[in-house]
Amino acid sequence: MLNTLEDLFKIARERKNYPVEGSYTNKLLNDKNLSKEKILEEINELIEAVEKNSNKIHEAADVLYHLVMYLEANEVKIEDIMEELNKRKK
Repeated sequence: MLNTLEDLFKIARERKNYPVEGSYTNKLLNDKNLSKEKILEEINELIEAVEKNSNKIHEAADVLYHLVMYLEANEVKIEDIMEELNKRKK
């Protein structure tokens, strides 16, 4: 299960280093405004889906994808996030 998320981060990093022409992922990684707009849009869509009890899984997947791209576009490393979460264990 976590391999899929790890693969998503790997893809984001690969696309950052080796862009693919016409790639939506590259658009998000290179345009911080677009990345920000999309994550906000996707979070709102997830909230609406949860409230309506429809498309929750699809919208949650969109949020995770766009969040990963937003984090990578802004040089926020998942390793640092995991370290911070580890510190919060009680």
